[in-house]
Amino acid sequence: MFFDYLPLIYSATLMTLGLAVCSLLVGLLLSVLFVVLEMHTWATVRKSMAVFSTLLRGLPEILVVFLIYFGAPEVIELITGQYIELGPFGCGVVALAIIFAAYASQSLRGAIQAIPLGQWESGAALGLSRGYTFLHIVMPQVWRHALPGLSNQWLVLLKDTALVSLIGASDLMRQTELINTRTHEPFTWYGFAALIYLAITLISQVIIRRLDLRFTRFERGNA
Repeated sequence: MFFDYLPLIYSATLMTLGLAVCSLLVGLLLSVLFVVLEMHTWATVRKSMAVFSTLLRGLPEILVVFLIYFGAPEVIELITGQYIELGPFGCGVVALAIIFAAYASQSLRGAIQAIPLGQWESGAALGLSRGYTFLHIVMPQVWRHALPGLSNQWLVLLKDTALVSLIGASDLMRQTELINTRTHEPFTWYGFAALIYLAITLISQVIIRRLDLRFTRFERGNA
């Protein structure tokens, strides 16, 4: 009986990993955008982005997921006049990416502020634009400083994927719940799901350590 459900658990684990990785990639892009807006020279843009980011961090994650899943079709209908039903996977990725970006942007901003001003001044002295200096000189150094914070937020993101099960995504948590309703063995299946989450977390930590060592060697090589 146990082995009969392993293919379902396997596919659900892949779904969870897909949710987490897609949310991470989109979230990193959004976090860079958030940082750029929060550090914009126009005060209106800076303050508006700061308020938006604060609101996101102040809302429960499950509420953001529900707002995206149930609210986005209504917004699209108001704009286009047509009701479009969005899938749980896409809505989950968008919601988790926005949540991740709201927190990751703070880690990136702190890392940017840790970069000496001389880096910016050197770029200006070479005639480089501020945008070029930011992307090609500052950002490669920023990732090293931001890695500890981003790694913690990745682990939080991984666990937050369980929230997407509430809008119908067939992730690990939802599939475990469905199997439990059939077998009535909650300790077995929830414990098995916990082991899978733990295994993914341990593998993630190994990858993070390797990235940290690689960034450290890169900095020493350029020192």
